[in-house]
Amino acid sequence: MTTSSQAQDMSMQREIGEFSGILQQQGVHAALKYLNSRTPHQYTGVFRFDGDMLRNEVLFDRYHPTVEKGGDTPMEATFCSLVGQQQAPLEIKDAQVDAHVKGLIVTPVVSYCGVLIRDAVSRPFGTLCHYDMQRCEERTSDLPLLQAAAGLLYQYLRPTQAV
Repeated sequence: MTTSSQAQDMSMQREIGEFSGILQQQGVHAALKYLNSRTPHQYTGVFRFDGDMLRNEVLFDRYHPTVEKGGDTPMEATFCSLVGQQQAPLEIKDAQVDAHVKGLIVTPVVSYCGVLIRDAVSRPFGTLCHYDMQRCEERTSDLPLLQAAAGLLYQYLRPTQAV
């Protein structure tokens, strides 16, 4: 008899396998599309920390799927900066009312779910995140997949630096 925990583990392993297969066969944009299909957020992106700027490496936009890259943003105007500072996942259903972040970051982003991407020697590299300018229901079941995907994405984007 399979327990609920075992079923979740098996499902997560299947999803990580699907993500990894898409990443290797179709590339990073298709892999972000896969992640985005599992969330209500409009955007899924990989961002790199670069001093006081957050650089977009690749972006998937649900409403404009041919867009593959977004703009760079001052670090101070991003929830990704909090992920980097705290070195922990961050989920925000509605930044306009969430007491943990209200007034902390001035951004049009309302809903955010992001995880830290670490480089080959475990330093913070950037983030993998879902975000939207509208309120979205969070899906905490996606955090383990985002965390697993973050490491795979770093290896894919920086193969010569992956150890």
